[in-house]
Amino acid sequence: MTNKLELYFKAAQSAKIGIWKMNILTNEVFWDAVTKCILEVPEDFEPINGSGINFYSPGENRDRIKLLVERAINEGVSFDDKFQITTAKNNIKYIECICQVEVVDGKPMNLLGTFQDITNEQNLINELQLSVEKFSSIFSSANDAIFIIDTSNGLITDCNPRSSELTGYNNFELKGSHNSKLFPEEFRRELRFFLKYNLDRNEYTINETYIKTKSGETIPVEIASGKKFVVDNITYLVCFIRDISERKNVEAKLSLLSLAASETTDTIVIANENGEAVWANQAYLDLTGLSMGEVIGQKPGYLSIGPETDLNASSLMRKAIKNKESIKITILNYNKNKEKYWFELNITTVFDSNNNFINFIGVGRNVTHRIEKEFELKRLLDVTSSQNNKLYNFTHIVSHNIRSHTSNLSMVVDVIENTDDIEEKLSYFDLFKEGTEKLSESIEYLNEIITIQQKTNIEKTKIQLKNEIEKTKMALSLAIKDSEIKITHTIPEDLVVTAIPAYLDSILLNLFTNAIKYKSPERKATLEISHEIIDNYTVINFKDNGLGLNLKKNGHKIFGMYKTFHGNEDAKGIGLFITKNQLEAMNGKIEIESEVGQGSNFKIYLNEK
Repeated sequence: MTNKLELYFKAAQSAKIGIWKMNILTNEVFWDAVTKCILEVPEDFEPINGSGINFYSPGENRDRIKLLVERAINEGVSFDDKFQITTAKNNIKYIECICQVEVVDGKPMNLLGTFQDITNEQNLINELQLSVEKFSSIFSSANDAIFIIDTSNGLITDCNPRSSELTGYNNFELKGSHNSKLFPEEFRRELRFFLKYNLDRNEYTINETYIKTKSGETIPVEIASGKKFVVDNITYLVCFIRDISERKNVEAKLSLLSLAASETTDTIVIANENGEAVWANQAYLDLTGLSMGEVIGQKPGYLSIGPETDLNASSLMRKAIKNKESIKITILNYNKNKEKYWFELNITTVFDSNNNFINFIGVGRNVTHRIEKEFELKRLLDVTSSQNNKLYNFTHIVSHNIRSHTSNLSMVVDVIENTDDIEEKLSYFDLFKEGTEKLSESIEYLNEIITIQQKTNIEKTKIQLKNEIEKTKMALSLAIKDSEIKITHTIPEDLVVTAIPAYLDSILLNLFTNAIKYKSPERKATLEISHEIIDNYTVINFKDNGLGLNLKKNGHKIFGMYKTFHGNEDAKGIGLFITKNQLEAMNGKIEIESEVGQGSNFKIYLNEK
């Protein structure tokens, strides 16, 4: 018996199973070396009754071992259970404790048992339980429908709750059904190939197909198959099925929008937050002459700037893009061949539901034809307005001047009729003659003005200005000599102006004679002639040091008919009026800078177009 007990101890020691014993009557306790090793106490540790309880982790573990030991002592009930302990070196271990009760004469006498370290096994069990819990959680709460298929017969062995929501079948209807039940007949062949391919390759793959729900509705889905696994010699395949109805609807709408954007005659450019193009339609490429490669990644505005592009409009667009604001603007752009076109552009900012900026969308169109028509209409309105003003002025002149002369003549005739004195009658004939001469003169001037205004289509010619000035000086040489006026000019030899020769000759004569007529008696008269180029005009300055004019008082009537300001007897007030009309007939104009006692500077603008 002793040999058998020693043999048992050795076998248990080899199996790393501890042996323990407690005498209920004497409270003697025995732990073998394996038990002490598991508890990490010294080999010479002498246990007493109650020593072991403190190694069990406080709480449920300790309460349970106490209860089991008490039942063994008092009721003779053996036990076999697993516990968590804390060793003498504070290491957490899992152990299995088996207790057998030795009963003598119906009373428990000894407790005998084994004590085995099962920490590694328990950790594996814990990890396995955790994995199972994770899988169960994923399986039950996944948004995708998950089916586990027995590949030997194609039957569905398990599925998650989402499977019922997607197919309309409950889990009992799905489990045990063949997987082909889920798919329309016309897609089953394709699906069989897909599953067979995955089974052979054992790879994760995705395919798009359709399922047919219990109600008969066909739903587009994305089906994915994971790697196969084997349990009890049965190979299973896990399939994930995702409803892609919403994605398909969005794709269909995007396809329609893309088609509309591609085919519309309006240009469309989509840009990122930096204003750099990420997409453009064919209409934009056709209008600009650029390729898609030249557009993508570039700022469309910079590609279209040219010499006549309105920089203020460009600045407004840059500011709107910087501030992520919408803007509508019409701007002159240039295509790749540097050809101008008017572009009406509406830039809209796009934000998502959380007010996060997404893109700029620029929709534009070529409005060159419309803008040109608007310019032509404005030009016609300007011409009409100008003609109306001229007509109004002419009517005023006719009304005032002709009526003035006819009134004078009527008064003379009335006086002649009412006197019987022949000599007195004859004396009034000189007044009558003077009146008729002035009336004739006025009609002649008015006829000249009408002629000037009607001849707006006379072709202008190139004229060497310096020669014309010299000719005018020669024609007025006697008057220039008598007035002792000093006339100088800085007109270069090669300066050529575009004008009607007769009008330019008249204008020069008028401005020269004005400088002579209205010279100041207080100083030697001078007339300086110079020129400058302003936009499309050659501007000729006639600056004298004569009497000058009070522009504040008379500036509004200087170029009117019969307007005189210095009381000269030979002044008729018609010269500047004719000069103004002659310049306007050549699309030019006249301006004056003057100061009383200092002189005047007449600036005539000759339009070179």
